[in-house]
Amino acid sequence: MNFPLLIARRYLFAKRSTNAINIITGISVLGMAIGTAALVLVLSVFNGFEDLLSGLFGHFNPELKITPAKGKTFEVDSITLDQIRALPGVANLSETLEEIAFFEYEGSQDFGALKGVDSLFAPVTGFDSDTIILEGEYMLTQDGRNCAIVGAGLRNKLTVDVNNPVLPLTVYMPERQTGLLDKPFKTRLLFPTGTFAIQQEYDNQYVITNIDFMREMLEAAPSTVSALEIKCHRESQIPEVKEQIRKILGEGYVLKDHYEQNEAFFKVMKLEKWMGFAITSLMLLLMAFNTVGALWMIVLDKQKDISVLKSMGASDRAIRRIFLFEGLLLTALGMVIGIVFAIIIYIIQKNYGIVTIPDGFLVNTYPISMRISDFIPIALTVLGIGFLASLLPAKRAGRVLAFHREE
Repeated sequence: MNFPLLIARRYLFAKRSTNAINIITGISVLGMAIGTAALVLVLSVFNGFEDLLSGLFGHFNPELKITPAKGKTFEVDSITLDQIRALPGVANLSETLEEIAFFEYEGSQDFGALKGVDSLFAPVTGFDSDTIILEGEYMLTQDGRNCAIVGAGLRNKLTVDVNNPVLPLTVYMPERQTGLLDKPFKTRLLFPTGTFAIQQEYDNQYVITNIDFMREMLEAAPSTVSALEIKCHRESQIPEVKEQIRKILGEGYVLKDHYEQNEAFFKVMKLEKWMGFAITSLMLLLMAFNTVGALWMIVLDKQKDISVLKSMGASDRAIRRIFLFEGLLLTALGMVIGIVFAIIIYIIQKNYGIVTIPDGFLVNTYPISMRISDFIPIALTVLGIGFLASLLPAKRAGRVLAFHREE
């Protein structure tokens, strides 16, 4: 075994000349453990929020979305739709059509986006989930009437009452024909049956209805869509399906997977995650001063041993390596304890939700998700800080003089 590492291992659990050194060493290990646990938990909480919001986005944005490269809408024939639906990786395909509209409800008015969807939109996105529909129910038509599911933010602006089946939501859209100055807007009625909540961006502007209503409002052909939304059998099949659809459609279309549709959001989440990691690392760096103090005390305590080792032929470099290894072992011990502690808290939070969130959010407890890939930067950061904390004490140990017997 490596000689400096062997000595460092013996020093790790060896008795000290004074109990104070044991206390200082224990405090340094505890500091590293707390810092490591904080790093793991900070990243896990950000992972939890990312997974939660990503799942909510998945209830509105599909796994794969096809839009025109130019313009807002395009026409798709039944043969092309059949070819896409026949692909082995495609589970469901939904046609959607959306446009900006003006809404009025009992004197309250606001602009928003009206999105018409077909009967397969819910299977593609899971939009009819209980976690999405806050009140009422997901319903596109009822007894021949066109229905609407209103975003929670827009519902509050318009003071929509989904429990009142009589009061309609009035929709205004510009007439497509020119020269009708007396009636520049086409007016139709929708009856709100539910409220959804996904993310503020969508909640504040979207109203969902059936696609036939949208085509009638826009005076569009029965094959007109603004997007084709696709759900795959397995997530791993998305890139393959994407390439197959490109071959079917050719040029002039934009295909985006789930990440690309929410690219800005995911980039911001990652930035916030690693900013939180950096701030927690600075806290850990401050805790590393305990390790510096502990190692310094160990060096002073072991001066006689160092002198003997030097007199036996140990070089300054070997002595420095002993205390570098000692610092890394203390750091590794604290890191392992911290990771175990973080895993215990993770399990408790995951199963029992001990840390709660104030009312008004989508969940009652902080979401948390632990990823194996996060442990690599955590280990490198903690051990790197431990290495830096060991440099000065190791350098001091290297300057201890060898023991010389007096004649």
